[in-house]
Amino acid sequence: MGLFANIREDVNSVLERDPAASSRLMVVLCYPGLHAVWMQRLSSALWRRHFRLLARLLSQFARLVTGIEIHPGARIGHRVFIDHGAGVVIGETAIVGDDVTLYQGVTLGGTGHERGKRHPTLRSGVFVGSNAQILGNLCIGENSRIGAGSVVLRDVPPNSTVVGVPAHIVYQNGERVLITDPSQVKDPLSGVIIALAEEVKRLRARVDCLDGQLEQATRDLDATRSLAAEDEERDQYRSQQSGSEYVSMGEGI
Repeated sequence: MGLFANIREDVNSVLERDPAASSRLMVVLCYPGLHAVWMQRLSSALWRRHFRLLARLLSQFARLVTGIEIHPGARIGHRVFIDHGAGVVIGETAIVGDDVTLYQGVTLGGTGHERGKRHPTLRSGVFVGSNAQILGNLCIGENSRIGAGSVVLRDVPPNSTVVGVPAHIVYQNGERVLITDPSQVKDPLSGVIIALAEEVKRLRARVDCLDGQLEQATRDLDATRSLAAEDEERDQYRSQQSGSEYVSMGEGI
């Protein structure tokens, strides 16, 4: 695909995805996300031809002009839309597929001083919300969505929605995902949550046991009261009978 065909494709993708874009001229002149992508393609070509210093200088110029930093070594697909774009950072070994949307503050970064592939891979159709951080050599599956402010530290399956710090799946294939095991949330406090869940489970079992004992004691007490009432009625009847005058059926014959 030629240069002008790529530019036309990028502009059309912005018009389709951004309702604020009212004309092609506005998109070409006023969208820094597009400018950053176009300059990255040029710097990437220089990088692959081993003009590394020139490529880095161009990427730094693009960062100064657009507020978006994309390393020349990153691989950017077709129709990538960086909306607003301020503060977006894409690392050297990151791979961004086709039709990906990134909002401001997104970081596709590493987690340390690893060598080789150390940045994320975003498959086609991924949507990443504002200020989301995707860190490490992990993969975001096709058509997945990353919630704003999320911190993603592990792979995300296709057609999933993840939110949180660290991020966990809340929707997959259009269905709500309910978390029943606290260990599924890879939070630093998950150990405390698991301990609390175990304590609640133990206390619930204890309460159920005490409820059963209380019900049995209540039944035993009711039975005792019933027997005592019967004995009292029997004693009262006998007392009434013993106090009344006894007349023999054969008396006077």
